[in-house]
This record gives sequence, C-alpha cells and structure tokens, in this order.
Amino acid sequence: MEIVHSAIAILAAIVLIIALKIDPVISLLLACVYLGLATGQGGEGTVTAITGGFGEIMAEVGLLIGFGVLIGALLHAMGTFRDLVEILARRVGRKLPYAMAGTLAAIFPSIYVDVQVVLAAPMAKESAPAVDRRHGLPWLAGAMAVGIFSGYVFVVPGLAAVAIAGLMDVPLGTYLMYGLPIGLATALITTFLFRLILGRGFWDDKTDYDQDVVMEDGRPRTDADEVPQAEGASRLPLLVRLLPILVPLVLIGAAAILDVAGSSNSVIAFLGDANMALFIGLLIAFAMVRLTMDADGVGRVLTSGFHTTGEILLVTGVGGSLGAVIAESGMDATLKDLFSADAGAPVILSILLAWFIAALLHFAIGSVSVGAITAAGIISPVVGSLDVDPVVIALAIASGAMFALHVNSNFFWMFSTLLDLSTKGSLKTLTLATSLGAVVSLPLVLVASLVAGAT
Repeated sequence: MEIVHSAIAILAAIVLIIALKIDPVISLLLACVYLGLATGQGGEGTVTAITGGFGEIMAEVGLLIGFGVLIGALLHAMGTFRDLVEILARRVGRKLPYAMAGTLAAIFPSIYVDVQVVLAAPMAKESAPAVDRRHGLPWLAGAMAVGIFSGYVFVVPGLAAVAIAGLMDVPLGTYLMYGLPIGLATALITTFLFRLILGRGFWDDKTDYDQDVVMEDGRPRTDADEVPQAEGASRLPLLVRLLPILVPLVLIGAAAILDVAGSSNSVIAFLGDANMALFIGLLIAFAMVRLTMDADGVGRVLTSGFHTTGEILLVTGVGGSLGAVIAESGMDATLKDLFSADAGAPVILSILLAWFIAALLHFAIGSVSVGAITAAGIISPVVGSLDVDPVVIALAIASGAMFALHVNSNFFWMFSTLLDLSTKGSLKTLTLATSLGAVVSLPLVLVASLVAGAT
C-alpha cells in the first residue's frame, strides 16, 4: 500500500499546484501529512519526518543555495554574465545549449548537482535571448537538466557514478571508460530531441513561467535587474570577474579528484568542501564589488539576493520533507520485496530489469543517488550469476536512475525557483529532459553490452 499512497500523495501535490493554483509549500505539506498518516507513521512520526527532512536538506544545501545566489547577485552587479553571454553568443550562438549540456556532463561531474544548478542558472537566464528569443530559457533549462544528471550518474567522479561503481564492484577506470561517452552522448542527443519538442508548441509562456515573474526581452526580469551596477568592477577583465565561480569549481573539483586518488588531506578537504569553496567565492565577489561601490549600493545588491534565497530555501526544504516522509513509509523495503534479479536471465532482460528497478526507485524516493544506490544494493548480490558484465548492469542502473525527476525531489524546487519556472514549466523541462535522458541512454547501454561482451 505504500506505493499506492505515495502515488496518491505525489499526484495530489501536482494537481493542487497546477490545477488549483495552490502554493507549492502548502501543497507539498498537505501531501506529506496525508502520506505520513496513511502509511501508519502517526501524528508524531509524520511531524518528525517532515521537520527532520526539512532540516536534513537545509543542512545539505542551505548554505550552498545562500552563497550561490549571493554570488550570482554580485556577479550580475558587475555585468559578468552579460559580458560572458555576449562572448558565448558570438562564438557558439544558438549552439549554447549543446555546449552547456556537454560541459556539465563531461567536465563538471565532480561538482555536486546543487552547486551546478545554482551557478549555471544565472547564466542560462541571461543568455536565453541570444539562443532563442521564444524558447531560449526552456531549451537551456532542459540542457542544464540532462547535462547535470548525465554527468552525475555516468561520469566519474560524479557522486552517483562513484556509488554505483563501488556497490557493483566495478573499477572506476572501467566505469569511466564506458560511462563518459554514454553520458556525453546522452546529454547532446537529449538536448537535440528536447529542442524538437519545444518547436511543436509545447511551451506556453503564460503558464510555464512563474506567474509573479515579468518577462522582458525573452528572459525573466528579476529583482537583480533593479540593483545598482558596480561600474568600476565591470571594467575588470572578464576572467577576473569569473573568479568567484572558477575558484570554487577548482577547489571542489581538485578535492574530489585527490580524494578518489587517495591523496587528500585535512586542508584540501576543508577548502574543497562545497560550502567553504562557495564561501570563498562569495568573499572574492564581495571584495570586487565593495572596492568599487559604497556600502549602501552593496547592501541593495545583497538584499536582492536574500529575497530570492528565502523563497528557494522554503520550497526546497518542504520538498525534502516529502522525500523524508516517503522514505519513512517503508517504500524502499516494499520495492526490494517486489523485485529480484533472476540468475541466468538473457542479457537484454537483465539490463531492462536493472533500468526499471532504478527508475521506479528514483521516481518513488525522489533522489537519483538513493534510487541508484538502492537498486545497486538489490542487484549486486546476484550480479555474479548473470550472463552479463557487471559494468553493463551498473550503467543500466545509472540510466534508469535519471528517469523523471519530479516534485518529490528538493532539486526540482531549486531548479524551478532559480530559473523562475512554474511547477508546470519545471515538469516540462527538468522532468521531461531527465526522462528523455533515461530513455536515450538505455540503447547506448545495450550497445555497451555488446562491446563489453566482445572484450
């Protein structure tokens, strides 16, 4: 019954938000209360799960969101994104979504997904008109979504990729050799297919953007557009103005790579922690703006960021609450009992089964990494008896774990608020793009099985 009640809660939240126009925070909390009581958690247990889930998510991403949004506000005041977009528009133009998807998938997997979306969202919003005045932002949003999660599950050192490889006892080098081309191809092919879908009247500005956002020149107009500009800082070389983003990326990436290589130490771990790395980036951005602007002007810039941060934190936290209530419902144990891998099954059946288990677990639990790890835990005990290379089963799990990121994920709400999308707009971009990515990558995994079988 946990599966039925979880499905009812998720569908009810979607209907309340989209059809009845009820605020996402209220809708998600109602879904949490229903699911907790319906699955026998009791009043006290339901409240504990709601508050615990909220607190756990805030501990994980609260500072990341705050620091990232403030960095974005300060960079906007320096005209950083505007100048970067002008350069990108000249060099890649309408191909920017492909460049963004490929870069996120192949180069940035060491950066946690929440950090990637916080840093990439401002550039996507700024560059949307240069890509396509009508569909620029949704196309970039879809490219961001599939790029981030293709890298996350397929490319070492992405967190989910490392976890899957470890549980399936697949060497990281082997996983990377197969996963990198699959992840990159998935990101690029899905970005192309997503653009074809947008061109068929799929997107509606009136319902798919946040209703409180004013559109101007093909992109959402935000509070950041009203803040003063740091004219002195805007004359700095673009590379210097990008340091608040580049320094955290280097610190986080270097720490992740050194950790995998077994060469890390306490100083590297401290500086490479995502929270500390973004704080260092925030200090750099603050210093650049403060040196060329008075305290009142800097205060107005930061205030615009604080306004955005509050909304994102609340919605993200409640999304974490729903995930926690689902986890406490016993959903994972139910799914473990429902599925088991059959020894001696044909290769294609084993791949499809692994894909389906991971997809269903992710859809139910709301976490790509938890869905992937749980699926790997179910299948790993019997993988040795299957007539297929373990790396192929691992890749099938990664493929399925991308499927349909939706309202029970805190990332969904971060994505929605950072890009000024409505819930319907996020379903059309994030949910659809990740679903497409899962489907597109499945035949690539089947091809990998032929390669692995021939070696």
